[in-house]
Amino acid sequence: MELDPLILSRIQFAFVVSFHAIFPVFTIGLASYIAVLEGLSFKTRNPVWMTLSSFWTKVFAVVFGMGVVSGIVMSFQFGTNWSNFAQASANFLGPMLSYEVITAFFLEAAFLGVLLFGRDRVPAGVHLFAAVMVATGTFISSFWILSANSWMHTPAGTELRDGMFFVTSWSEAIFNPSFKYRFAHMVTASFLTGGFVVAGVSAWYLLKGREVEANRKALSMCLWLLLFLAPTQAVIGDFHGLNTLEHQPMKVAAMEGNWETSPNVPLLLFAIPDKESQSNLFEIGIPGLASLILTHDWNGKVPGLEEVSVEEQPPVAIVFWSFRVMVGLGLLMILFALTGLVLRAGDRFWRTRWFLQGMRFMSVTPFIAVLAGWFVTEIGRAPWLVYGMMTQAEAVTPSLTGGMALFTLVGYVVVYSLVFSAGVYYLMRVLYVGLEDDYDEEPDQAERPKRPLSASHVPFEVREGSKPNPANPANQGDH
Repeated sequence: MELDPLILSRIQFAFVVSFHAIFPVFTIGLASYIAVLEGLSFKTRNPVWMTLSSFWTKVFAVVFGMGVVSGIVMSFQFGTNWSNFAQASANFLGPMLSYEVITAFFLEAAFLGVLLFGRDRVPAGVHLFAAVMVATGTFISSFWILSANSWMHTPAGTELRDGMFFVTSWSEAIFNPSFKYRFAHMVTASFLTGGFVVAGVSAWYLLKGREVEANRKALSMCLWLLLFLAPTQAVIGDFHGLNTLEHQPMKVAAMEGNWETSPNVPLLLFAIPDKESQSNLFEIGIPGLASLILTHDWNGKVPGLEEVSVEEQPPVAIVFWSFRVMVGLGLLMILFALTGLVLRAGDRFWRTRWFLQGMRFMSVTPFIAVLAGWFVTEIGRAPWLVYGMMTQAEAVTPSLTGGMALFTLVGYVVVYSLVFSAGVYYLMRVLYVGLEDDYDEEPDQAERPKRPLSASHVPFEVREGSKPNPANPANQGDH
């Protein structure tokens, strides 16, 4: 059987990007959370905020390291597997990636050491500034990367001459038609990811009765954030979808499982798209709702996949189901955020066991939603690499063989599995220790409170090897 280097290169890049994407989407939100905690600690001198900041900075360090390791080699694939694309897009993507390194990576690297090792060694104001700079660096990095990626979906400000892209307007290329929607969608997803992870870990500690005051405050902060951001993400997603309908109608057709251009298109809740027969083998839908969402008219006309040849259609089934996973998890996030608001009555949000258990499991859902959304975005662009201008087949390295592509794919899977295993191991160790070490630390006398968190700050605490405190409301059943 002959190995197809194009298919294997697509699988390899999808694997590497998917593996890498889960780390920055977490660190972007977590870096901002740490900066907020540092600000609260600096302003109030309440040791709870310093304790939380110290703990989550350790988590940030591990995840940030995994993201760097997995991301550095990602750009090498442009030269090894996609050399035609690398050469054709060098006039635009080369400077864009350089801007990201100069303005973001250097900023993060310069202040990350101060954030990680400067506590009690530099003034509190300097440590706060370092936290803000690290958070700012994550935003700047996402700006350049998402701008470059968005250009591949909605190319603007460039023209293709003799197989090379030439920039005609840097402002149009950087701020291409889909950039602002993708940037807003991704940044909001990052905050949601950070919020749900912090909330889930805090809920887990509360179930164990550990460092209750600190984790109750952390959970409360995150629930307020999620209450605002989860519905906001749905609104941003709607605007993003309308923009995609304008510039990439076949992607939307695949998302909706719509084969024929027609009015009054139903919103399919379930379907089995079959590209071979150009139809859905089975479907359950709500009449007219897809037309209403996409055109704001029950009888609005929605484009169908029949408008292009089979070769130009994206893999419909993957896009269709990935979109529904993303939307379904988004609705679940909204539900949990609203539930948290209801449970604030009587201060039940941190004492209701089923809700805390639910928040634990919800900490995983943002990563799944982000990957599902990434599949929709990237697979839905196929067969184009630069939409409407360069196909994936035109972009792949001409001399690449199927055996070479398979060898590197297996290598990436093995190495990344080792990196992920080591990272998860150290991350679990950090989470197992929890906030206990930080409670016992003696703060800097000049800049910090003169005593560690006292018993008056911690209603109860369960140390390793001790029995659960019967006074812990979280151990007494639902309230």
